[in-house]
Amino acid sequence: MSLLSTVADALATGSIEIVDLTAPLSAQTPVIQLPPEFAQTARFELEELSRYDERGPAWYWNNFRSGEHTGTHFDAPNHWVTGKDREDVASVPPRRLVGPAVVLDFSAQVAQNPDFLLEVEHIQQWEATHGALPEGGWLLYRTGWDARSASQQEFLNADDAGPHTPGVSPDCARWLAEEAPIVGMGVETVGTDAGAAHSFDPPFPCHAALMGSGKYGLTQLQNLAQLPPTGVLLVAAPLPIVSGSGAPSRVLALIERG
Repeated sequence: MSLLSTVADALATGSIEIVDLTAPLSAQTPVIQLPPEFAQTARFELEELSRYDERGPAWYWNNFRSGEHTGTHFDAPNHWVTGKDREDVASVPPRRLVGPAVVLDFSAQVAQNPDFLLEVEHIQQWEATHGALPEGGWLLYRTGWDARSASQQEFLNADDAGPHTPGVSPDCARWLAEEAPIVGMGVETVGTDAGAAHSFDPPFPCHAALMGSGKYGLTQLQNLAQLPPTGVLLVAAPLPIVSGSGAPSRVLALIERG
């Protein structure tokens, strides 16, 4: 039996399970809010064209409008000024959209402190137990934040000082970009940076470091709690928008059961 036949058989029998990490995309999907002096991303909208009626008797279809970075989405390197001369989302090689992934679970810490920041030592402690981060793979950062995704207010968790959501420290962002063997990082929050990252030095260090090094981001993931720490194969499928800085994505995880 060929390798692909073995995988197909394992999928058919359920010994390989597919876990959908994608948030449903609708008008209720939370979106990031920038200060009012900046342009804002669009919420997802559907415009009905026909629904088995006089506009089209045998078919139902819609137009849709959405920001590139609305819902579960992929950040391409050209999303940030540090990567402005790098790949757009349509130019990302397909081989980099499928790869191994590990899950680092810091949901307990975030439950105590929504401004929790991942540090290099946290990752090194995890590696001491589970092994090195995967070469050419993904670090998935579990915080439990997907439990808030039904509410714009709870998801952004903002007060007069700004949003309070977990992220990574500037030192950790640089380490992930320059030293870690991964191609990107996935998170459950609205973006890869912490809510308070506008005040960091540099601001938004995860975006600046990852995009500047040609790495990628995945945001607003769900169901990371269903994944083991290791042994995950990740499939990230963004729309190949020519010159786009990112795109809504279907993100799937394959794991072995039994």
